[in-house]
Amino acid sequence: MITLIVSRRQKQKEELRRVILDAAREIFVDQGYENFSMRKLAKRIEYSPGSIYLHFKNKENLFEVLVEESFALLLISLNDLRHRRNWHDPLEELRSGMQAYVEFGLKNQSDYHFVFMLTSSPQKRPYKVHEAFDVLRDMVKRCVEEKRFRAVDVELTSQALWSSIHGITSLLIQRPKFPWEPQKKLIGHVIFTATESLIQIPNSAKR
Repeated sequence: MITLIVSRRQKQKEELRRVILDAAREIFVDQGYENFSMRKLAKRIEYSPGSIYLHFKNKENLFEVLVEESFALLLISLNDLRHRRNWHDPLEELRSGMQAYVEFGLKNQSDYHFVFMLTSSPQKRPYKVHEAFDVLRDMVKRCVEEKRFRAVDVELTSQALWSSIHGITSLLIQRPKFPWEPQKKLIGHVIFTATESLIQIPNSAKR
């Protein structure tokens, strides 16, 4: 009986934590980081501020948890792509990974907006590079190691490619009424253009 009561309380605690996170995400996205307050959040979910502080010590902590959740979803998407098949061509894998990144952003606009387009207060700690970027870097590194790319700087190239796909993703989210070319065609062209100049040209083709 005691075990059942403890289990029920734990479930209720987890459910409330989820309610807090979902409502906090909405307020952060709608009103921005600076305009967010724990009091507004408490009013939204109809709980006392004290109930929220049992789960999160302040809004910075709440924001960090939400960022990590969104990054985790992106990482799952990229890892699923990598493990779905045995990629013989690292360039094909990279381009597919870039495509998956954009598709994730467009399908999960709230998460994408939250992680990449919403700014918090100045960070006192060094910026934490997430595993999702590590996946992209690994793909670029493989392209270099297997001679699909020229001998480029892996870190610089990874950041440049990320910048290109973030650019098209954020533009499609923020400017949906712009007279874009067909979305799939446009995204494919951005990815092709960003990677084409990096390709290693065989010596026989140079003659």
